[in-house]
Amino acid sequence: MEEFQSQGCSSCPPANANVNALADRPEVLALSYAVTYWDQLGWKDTFDQPAFTQRQWDYAHHAGRGNVATPQVIVNGTTAIVGSNRGELQEVLAREGSPTGGPTISANGGAVSIGAGRISQPATIWLVRYDPRVQWVSIRAGENDGRRLPHRGIVRELTEIGEWTGKSETFQLSPVREPALSSAILIQVGKGGPIIAANRL
Repeated sequence: MEEFQSQGCSSCPPANANVNALADRPEVLALSYAVTYWDQLGWKDTFDQPAFTQRQWDYAHHAGRGNVATPQVIVNGTTAIVGSNRGELQEVLAREGSPTGGPTISANGGAVSIGAGRISQPATIWLVRYDPRVQWVSIRAGENDGRRLPHRGIVRELTEIGEWTGKSETFQLSPVREPALSSAILIQVGKGGPIIAANRL
């Protein structure tokens, strides 16, 4: 599940708490992207990047939505909900299950191997580097001014490393710049389409 949120958004803490609470499930890969469009209210999110805002827009365009908003949780690249209702989020996770239709993903040292399979259109291979730790951030402006909020699964790097067309391939990965970061691979139809495979490395 991918959450789009901002430290400057007063509606985001409940969704953050739900995503944080479900992140320990072994079958769940919980990623949190800090977007940029709340910075204009006076507090610049300490983790945001334009690429993360663009990812949310890619999802919106693919689904025919004309705007983006926070909080938003997208499961398997298809089902989008607000995420503030934990029961609803758990129901979506149970219904969606793990991504299907994609290849195997395996790591070997500094490389990742993508298995062979059948696909109707090319898929994007994303390398995600994220921080699995809980990080507390003191907010000093904007809608959450004065609050100290927990963040978990914060994405720090999102890199397109290649395209999967059904053939088995191996890709060399860039070194991890921060030792505390974990890595994962997402394989996604186009940009903003369904995620057909995902795996922690």
